[in-house]
Amino acid sequence: MKKGIIYTLLLVASFCLPSCKKFLDIQPLDKLSGNNFFQSKEDVVANIYDLSRIVFGKYNETHFIGATGEYRSGEVQYESQSDHAPARAFVEYLGRNDLLTVLNNSFPWSSDINYNFNSITDWRAYYQAIQGANILIAKLDEGVPGVTETEKNAFKAEAAFIRSLSYFIMVRLYGNVVYYTDAFHATPLPRENFVSVLNKCIADLKTHKNNIAWTYTDPSIKGVRANRGSIVALIMEMNMWNAGFDPANANKYYQETADLGKELIASKAFRLLPISEWATVIKGRSDESLFEFYRSINYGDANSSVSPIADMFIHYPYKRPEYTHRVSFAYYRGEYMQKLFQDGSDRRITAWFNEDIFADNGKFMMLKYAQNAFATGEENANPDNTFMVFRYGGEILLAAEALAELGQDADAITMVNMIRDRAQASKYSGGGGSALKDFIFYERSRELIGEGHHYFDLVRTKRILSNQWSYNVLTADKFNRGAWTWPLNANARNNNPYVVLNDYWVNGGN
Repeated sequence: MKKGIIYTLLLVASFCLPSCKKFLDIQPLDKLSGNNFFQSKEDVVANIYDLSRIVFGKYNETHFIGATGEYRSGEVQYESQSDHAPARAFVEYLGRNDLLTVLNNSFPWSSDINYNFNSITDWRAYYQAIQGANILIAKLDEGVPGVTETEKNAFKAEAAFIRSLSYFIMVRLYGNVVYYTDAFHATPLPRENFVSVLNKCIADLKTHKNNIAWTYTDPSIKGVRANRGSIVALIMEMNMWNAGFDPANANKYYQETADLGKELIASKAFRLLPISEWATVIKGRSDESLFEFYRSINYGDANSSVSPIADMFIHYPYKRPEYTHRVSFAYYRGEYMQKLFQDGSDRRITAWFNEDIFADNGKFMMLKYAQNAFATGEENANPDNTFMVFRYGGEILLAAEALAELGQDADAITMVNMIRDRAQASKYSGGGGSALKDFIFYERSRELIGEGHHYFDLVRTKRILSNQWSYNVLTADKFNRGAWTWPLNANARNNNPYVVLNDYWVNGGN
C-alpha cells in the first residue's frame, strides 16, 4: 500500500497537459519510477485502489452529490431556522442556477462553513486518474511479474472503467473535454465534442467488458472494485446521455442500453434487496451495488463532514448534538414530494422519510440515509454510508426508459414494475407512449432521490426546458450555450493554450 501511495504521488506530481515534456523530468521523492513500481499483482491492486481514491477525492472535497446532481433544478430549499442557516442557503442559489454566486468566496458557505464549491470547477484530479489508468494499462501490456493473462485483462478492464468514469463525470460537469488514452501524454490538445468522447469511451469499454467477472465472491470488494456490472452500467449511462444530445442516432443508443439492461438482469449477478433491508444497500457492498466509493468508520476512513448528502436532510436523533440539529438544514419542497409520492401504498414513503415527508420546513427528514447512524453521546457525525455511483435499481429503470423510447412498452413496464414491486407500490397499469415515459422519469426521481442523478436526467432528456419538470427552467438559448454545465477553472489552460473555458460562465452566466 505504501508503494501505491508513493506512485499516486508520482502521478499527481507529473500530470498536466504541457506544451513540452517537462513532467517527464520530474523525479518522485524516492526516485521510484513506473517501471520498477509494478513488480507484482499486489502492486497493481494497490494502484487500482489509489486511482479510485483520486476520483473519490472529488466527491469528498465538497458537497458534490447534492451540488451537481440534486439541487440545480430548484426542488430543495434551506431551513432558515437551522444551525448556521446562511451557510446552507447555497441550495437555493444552485436552484436558480446562480453558480457564480455559489462560487463567490465572500458568502457564508465559503467563509463560515467551507463547502469548497470551487473544487467542482477543477478537472485536474480526473486527469490524474486518467493518466494513472493509461500508465497502468501500458505497464500491464508490457507484463507484470505474477500476473496471468486472465488477470491482466481483468485489471485492464478495471483501469479502463476508472478512465471512462472520469471522462463521464467531466462530460456531465463541463461538456466538451480533452480526450486521450496514451500513457505519459504530453501533447496539448483542444477540448473534443463530448458526444464523440463518450462514443470513444463506449467503444473502449466494449473491448474490456467480457474480460472481467460480473461480480466478486469476496464480499469485501463487492461493488467496491469495478466488475462487468460496473462497466455495463457505465456504458448504459453514456449511451443514454448521448441519446439526448445526438438525436440522429438516438435509437442506436436506446437499443444498446436496452440490450445491456437485459444482459445485466439475465446475469443474475445482482438483485434488488427487500425494502426492509435498505440499510444494507446504503451501507455498501451489497448485491445491489454496481459501483460505489465504500467508506467505513471501522477502517478509519476520513470523510469530509459536508460531503455526504445525509448531512443536509437529517436531524436529531440521527444527527447530534441536539441543540444544533433540531431541524434539518434543508428539505425537498412539499409540492414536489407530493408529486412524486402520490401512491400511498409505496413503502419508500415510510422507509425513506419521516412523517414530515410533505412538510415545507426542516422537520423533513430523508431517512434513506439515516439508517446507519453510529453517533453516541453528543458526537456530531453523519451516518456511516457508502457513496453510491451506480446501483442495480437505477440501471433497471434506465433500461426501461430506453425500451419505452423504442416503443417496446410491454418490456418497459415489466422492468419498471420490478422496482415498484420492491417498493411494495402498486404496479404501473397505464398506457404506453408518453404516459409511460413520464412515469419512468418520475420513478427514477423517486427511486434515486438524493443519489445525484435527478438533475442530469433533466438535462439529458431536455425536461430542464419545461416548468412541468423543473422549478429552474432553462431557455433553449441558455441550454444550447451551456447553462447546464459548471464553469471550468482557468487552471485548465495552464500549459495548454488550446483549452477554451465555458463561454456561458465566462460571459456572466446569463
